[in-house]
Amino acid sequence: MIEATTPVKGRWWKEATAYQIYPRSFKDSNGDGIGDLNGIIEKLDYLKDLGIDLIWICPMYPSPNDDNGYDISDYQGIMAEFGTMADFDRLLEGVHQRGMRLILDLVVNHTSDEHPWFLESRASKDNPKRDWYIWRDGKNGAEPNNWESIFSGSAWKHDPATGQYFMHLFSSRQPDLNWENHEMRAAVYDMMRWWLDKGIDGFRIDAIAHMKKEPTLSDVPNPDKLPYAPSMVSHLNYDGLLDYVDDICRNVFNHYDIVTVGEMNGLDAHHAEEWVGENRGRLNMVFQFEHVRLWEPQAGLRPTPAVLRNIFTGWQQALEGKGWNALYVENHDVTRVVSRWGDTERHWRESATCIAAMYFLMQGTPFIYQGQEIGMTNTRFASLDDFDDVSAHNKARDLRDQGMSEEEIVEFLTRTGRDNSRTPMQWDASPYAGFSTHEPWLKVNPNYEMINVESQQHDPHSVLNFYRQMIHLRKREPALIYGRYEPLLNEHGQIYAYARTLGAERVVVLCNLSGKAAEWDAQALSLEGATCVLANFSEAQEGHRLKAWEARVYKAAT
Repeated sequence: MIEATTPVKGRWWKEATAYQIYPRSFKDSNGDGIGDLNGIIEKLDYLKDLGIDLIWICPMYPSPNDDNGYDISDYQGIMAEFGTMADFDRLLEGVHQRGMRLILDLVVNHTSDEHPWFLESRASKDNPKRDWYIWRDGKNGAEPNNWESIFSGSAWKHDPATGQYFMHLFSSRQPDLNWENHEMRAAVYDMMRWWLDKGIDGFRIDAIAHMKKEPTLSDVPNPDKLPYAPSMVSHLNYDGLLDYVDDICRNVFNHYDIVTVGEMNGLDAHHAEEWVGENRGRLNMVFQFEHVRLWEPQAGLRPTPAVLRNIFTGWQQALEGKGWNALYVENHDVTRVVSRWGDTERHWRESATCIAAMYFLMQGTPFIYQGQEIGMTNTRFASLDDFDDVSAHNKARDLRDQGMSEEEIVEFLTRTGRDNSRTPMQWDASPYAGFSTHEPWLKVNPNYEMINVESQQHDPHSVLNFYRQMIHLRKREPALIYGRYEPLLNEHGQIYAYARTLGAERVVVLCNLSGKAAEWDAQALSLEGATCVLANFSEAQEGHRLKAWEARVYKAAT
């Protein structure tokens, strides 16, 4: 661990570079078209060579796959498609042998409707596990309230066996657990300890922001008279949620040397310290949503440098000396960043690497989503049949009801759909991109022959090798880990610039987030005597002018 004077306590996970794996799409080892644990084992050396220290694996537990594994039917098993528990044990051992660490997804806002707990709960109104989930009588012959599910439609499903409704904030096959029930909590805590005692290094906690619901489950305002009204106000970061988190930490997390990352939709920078403050004893990091929500209102429009600067600077300054950021621009729930914010038509490589430098070198632990390191892009979908994601099909139903044509629906989902980030990892130019020898569960992006790991491995100017250089630069420069963040050129319309300073060390990051050349005032930012230590163009780096999508990183003279 780096020895450096810093107001923030040094920890291994702060110095780590993390990599997210969506196992269904990462690597298929047995030719069935589905990624698996042995496929991950095959690629551990690739991850180690890239510079990865921490691996996060999305759910690989038994599941009916209504939501691709986020509907769990057994918390302490392995989905047969992915392998066996013995395979997982070999994977964990292989990760640790290479000096890396492994965290798993912890999905405890809800289970699958095939989980034994729910099967018992729905058996009768007086079942001992009835209160482990949220059941209510209907109202006036309809659902208990007017809440809309996050995946569209009602947040309630009628169960004919008992005549009551159960709550599901996500898919109708993902009933919500009742966190007011202490017996349920105890069972969840036992499961958490079981995995931690097995030797995993922590958890990413899925949908943690939704675990606390408004106690009376009252209707939400519905001025537009919609069939079901957006209900986030009643279950997103609701008052009392931190009491649940404190109980989890007190009973489980505080007894292990692990890293914990919460998925925190709805959290703003001003309240982040409550969650990740160094002295709070809660979570280590959170994934905030402000920057990834930018594409939702008007899909296809890039955010300006000013918008990104305001969001990232707000989070950097809010946690300066108080807590720690989780840095990311992609995951399994959002579209590919080079398609969302970059320019895949004219400046694919340049924009992929420029965006990478922009987010990766701030203060926090950087996360890379599989394929991001080679600049994987969004794909094209010919019809609704090409989409796998349950939320896409639910959205299509709603858009159809609103009068949108099939062609318009496909176009909308192509721009915004989660399947864009779930297409198989592109390893080489062989059939099915080297992911499998069999037709994959989701179609491979047609551009795999051009964009793949093999074609970039030995190209010094590739996106992959830019990531390698950037990762290793961060490892050797303490200022890029623990240094203070300072925004620069705050009024510039094209360039996002900032400095990282630790003692006498100072590193300056310059990113032109536009398709046109950009200059800056030398009086506003002088780099005299500084050395360019990373750039996404091979030409000599000098002057106060950046090419379209150019990124440069300078180490200032000391």
